[in-house]
Amino acid sequence: MKLDPFYLIVDSADWIERLIPLGVKLVQLRMKDAQEPSLRNHIRRAKAVCTAHQCQLIINDYWRIALDEGCDFIHLGQEDLMDADLSAIRSAGARLGLSTHDDTELDIALAVKPDYVALGPIWPTILKQMKWQQQGVAKLQTWKAKAGGIPLVAIGGITVERLDDVFAHHADSAAVVTDITLNSNPEARVQEWLAKTAQWRG
Repeated sequence: MKLDPFYLIVDSADWIERLIPLGVKLVQLRMKDAQEPSLRNHIRRAKAVCTAHQCQLIINDYWRIALDEGCDFIHLGQEDLMDADLSAIRSAGARLGLSTHDDTELDIALAVKPDYVALGPIWPTILKQMKWQQQGVAKLQTWKAKAGGIPLVAIGGITVERLDDVFAHHADSAAVVTDITLNSNPEARVQEWLAKTAQWRG
């Protein structure tokens, strides 16, 4: 499987409706502590936009609701992985991405044969408090060697200006949150990401 090199992560369908029409082809809907009715509403809206624009939608954490809503790609953190019914996810034909932060977590992730693994934080991130120190781009090359053909997503503190370094160390995709959502002009920043990542888009 090949992932688009530009992996957008947002916390609402509002963002998806706003940014996906610009040409984004890979987006994760990451809504923490959402109530089910609201989550389903956002998933349905996100699906409609992504289908219309040939964008791959990935749902974070809420795998049961995602499958119930007909989504075909799930992302799980390590804690969520422990509680997830992987056979149900696979039986539904859904693909699976997993978060990893250290070598132990990478081994756990690779053991379940995910469709991609994400490594972070590469640089310090303001998105959430983390117990892990920044990994640095050199770790990407080491982990890509271990992951082999499984796509590796870099996440954490990534900006347009850091993309050359990320891909030079063999990441397959770069995930972004705050470099876009906290930008004074998110649409213009998305266009910068699209233009910059075009060279790695096969």
